[in-house]
Amino acid sequence: MPLAPTIRTLLRLRVAIVTTESAKCLFFEKTGSAASPDIDLLFLGTGRFVAHPDITPPMTRYFGFAGDSAAYCKGQRSNRAEMRSMPLMRIPRAIRFFLMALALLAPVCQRSSAQAALLMEEPFGFFGFLNPTGHDAVYFQRICAETPVKLRRCAPGENGAVITRYQGITDYDWIAMPLLPYLYAVENASEVPSRADRETVTALRDKYHEAHLQSLGKDVPRGGNVKRGWSQFVGVAYDRRIHAFRFATTEGQDDQLIAQMNAGSNRSHFNLLTRNCADFNSGILNFYFPRTFHRTILPDAGITTPRQVTYQLLRYARQHPETQLATSDIPQIPGNRRRSRANKSIAQSLITSGYIVPLSFITPYLAGAVIVDYLIWGRYPLGLKHEQILTPEDMAPLTSSAVSTQNPQSCRGHTR
Repeated sequence: MPLAPTIRTLLRLRVAIVTTESAKCLFFEKTGSAASPDIDLLFLGTGRFVAHPDITPPMTRYFGFAGDSAAYCKGQRSNRAEMRSMPLMRIPRAIRFFLMALALLAPVCQRSSAQAALLMEEPFGFFGFLNPTGHDAVYFQRICAETPVKLRRCAPGENGAVITRYQGITDYDWIAMPLLPYLYAVENASEVPSRADRETVTALRDKYHEAHLQSLGKDVPRGGNVKRGWSQFVGVAYDRRIHAFRFATTEGQDDQLIAQMNAGSNRSHFNLLTRNCADFNSGILNFYFPRTFHRTILPDAGITTPRQVTYQLLRYARQHPETQLATSDIPQIPGNRRRSRANKSIAQSLITSGYIVPLSFITPYLAGAVIVDYLIWGRYPLGLKHEQILTPEDMAPLTSSAVSTQNPQSCRGHTR
């Protein structure tokens, strides 16, 4: 939230904030005057106003100070011995000042310059036809993968990691991958092909696996359309289109998530109905936005889906603008597969995949309930028509820092 408009609204004054090596400086003056950029100190926070003895600007009449004492000091760091005390403002002026101070020091958490994003990935291939709900994952700008199963804070210049749950990665419940290898199976954006046939994609994936994924063990299969394996999370953008829903995070939250996931038992209990990828990401999002994401009987018969989780995030962001949600589109790299399909809810999957026809012969009442479920509850409008397009060379909207004001609900216990 910009400070200057807030102060002008309350007091019709202008505020300038300058941080030097000496102190943070607050300088207030009548509207219309220019704030000096080299102010150093106004209020020590000890009940006294102080100023360097060599500087005595005509600020007394503005703030009600006695005598010719100054209301600010410039330039170099000044110690207590060089400074002199000034009497407090007269009562009416003091009331105005402390109202302003309350506005500035209100209990609002400031987000550190970092962010995360929910990645809703479209279904593809034969399995995507049978189950067109798709997949989802969570990207973190500040969290990196020390190994595929261990997290750490990112070093300067690193672009963060994607954390997700997959079936068939031996006994691991979740996997962490650097962003570019996860999307394109390369470590440098200049190496991403504009078009890649199946042989090219296979070569890129094998090269990355050979260099970085041997620690997963030989028991992890490569995988394919039916049997799952490590190829699911290397070069995802060659198989499907991805929608990214960015939101801000705090340094404390990210550190706590790293500690929690590293200390937890990373052992798979995957179940398509009750412990799927969307359930996993709901748990991560609930860490940042408590009690927001949950399974529901209607729609989708209590099964969590990527589209449902995304809709809940969008609904939360509409109610909490400080989330600063932004959407992006990571296009599918052509050449390897046909274009992926849109993510669907369970009810919509049953209808569009044709399962509703035999179901209507078996039990027409249940088929009718599925149709009603979809029409009333299960559409999940996401507003994906005006997304920002991301390219391998320009992932900045997803990876660059963002400063915002945090939801107070998620500040508790998660800020530093």
